[in-house]
Amino acid sequence: MPSWRSSSTKESAKPLSSEGNESIALEALLAGADVEPRLVAPLARYGALVLEAGRRFNLTGAKTPAELLPHLLDGLSLLPYVRAPYVDVGSGAGLPAISIAIGTGVAPTMIEAAAKKAHFLESTLAALGLPGRVVAERAEIAGHRPDLRERFASGTARAVGTAPTVAEYLLPLIAPGGVALLQRGRLDERERRAVEDAAMMLGGALDREAPLEGERRLLILAKQAPTPARFPRRAGIPAKRPLCM
Repeated sequence: MPSWRSSSTKESAKPLSSEGNESIALEALLAGADVEPRLVAPLARYGALVLEAGRRFNLTGAKTPAELLPHLLDGLSLLPYVRAPYVDVGSGAGLPAISIAIGTGVAPTMIEAAAKKAHFLESTLAALGLPGRVVAERAEIAGHRPDLRERFASGTARAVGTAPTVAEYLLPLIAPGGVALLQRGRLDERERRAVEDAAMMLGGALDREAPLEGERRLLILAKQAPTPARFPRRAGIPAKRPLCM
């Protein structure tokens, strides 16, 4: 049983006081998904902040509590693999980084280039009383900063490109002995070979794959040696010309 799931017997969800109360709706959905009771209220509050901000600007594709629920659970699926210090690249609405921070108490470093999203992340950390910091820079620039490069024991990046692109964003930030966690959907053989080769160029190796829900999987890249100084390449290049693709 995943560590974030409750060991107690599932109870019937109570009727909602109003359909517009997103926090209450999320609490019911999270409880129905057997999330550990201590995590339900903070995750629901965080989710409500995401949905409220999403009405003001383009923050996430999820527009309702039911649509957001899988994204919150997605972050919880990573809890067994995260070690401090922890970094997330392309954080956007804070998925999965804030779910991970709530679940583990680990203070995330969130790298997000879009100013509105970076401000949302800062205000959300403050609202939830969570430790952490936001770096409002592109990953290609952050990866060369001495205070960030090879400073982290684990890192994530969600929905920011092909597997080799994500590896180029993440592995320069991971210290030797650490892991980069790549959440992927269906992965064809060409992309799998490409990320294996790219990881080697970046000082890492594809250690293993762990199954997630449905056809999704987690690629775990182990950092084995320092990343060559030329990586990550300049802004925009990792996405336009993924390594080994």
